Amino acid sequence: MTNRSYYAPHGGNPPQTQLLSDRAVFTEAYAVIPKGTMMDIVTSYLPFWDKTRLWILSRPLSGFAETFSQYIMEIAPGGGSDRPELDEGAEGAIFVVEGELTITLDGKAHKMQPGGFAFIPPASNWTVRNGSEAIVRFHWVRKAYEYVDGLPAPEAFFTNEAEITPSPMPGTEGKWATTRFVDPTDLRHDMHMTIVTFEPGAIIPFAETHVMEHGLYVLEGKAVYRLNQDWVEVEAGDYMWLRAFCPQACYAGGPGKFRYLLYKDVNRHMKLRSR
Repeated sequence: MTNRSYYAPHGGNPPQTQLLSDRAVFTEAYAVIPKGTMMDIVTSYLPFWDKTRLWILSRPLSGFAETFSQYIMEIAPGGGSDRPELDEGAEGAIFVVEGELTITLDGKAHKMQPGGFAFIPPASNWTVRNGSEAIVRFHWVRKAYEYVDGLPAPEAFFTNEAEITPSPMPGTEGKWATTRFVDPTDLRHDMHMTIVTFEPGAIIPFAETHVMEHGLYVLEGKAVYRLNQDWVEVEAGDYMWLRAFCPQACYAGGPGKFRYLLYKDVNRHMKLRSR
């Protein structure tokens, strides 16, 4: 796991000669947003962010996936924000894929390189800056934190994939492993971010069907992914957005590793309708 690759979109626009046919699809159970969709024309901007644009990959959508939003942020040199999060109830997870990002939390600066991960609790005092001479690109997952009486909110932390030993999936001889940024036994957390790695030829050998909503961004390699009743080809830079209970499986076709950044909601009761 010493050689790691993190795909990042660079924008641009396709020529007028390009065919309209593409792999983008939105269904009642899942969506695939291929890397070729992430062009200049679909970028967005945010209040109080300087020299910054973003691709919005997912957002809470009634009747689909309702727990989270996921952005790919792009900050030019000297840019950033002194008011990055306007929702005091939102927690955040940040994963750097290109360049150097500086997050200052409670007055302490943290410089993050590719592979760097940060968890930001709700109602935090933090800022974001690109103090380097190159563009920085990173994923930002936002979720309304679900408080539980008797459990404190988790504290902020910073780490890097290089500092974490992957956990092999039992029975796979290490061909399928998960790099966990969050301790799965820490019930203060209501979401997990991980990196899933498959060696060439490795598989998810059954159709996983479960309550978790997912955002899967392919960092490296390619695979054939089973989504609901369909097999779709995905590669580095593609994003898969899954609602709860969407069946999923995977075959990593090679020739290199297949790796993706994974979001899922965890550790909370299902909300029931008031009577």
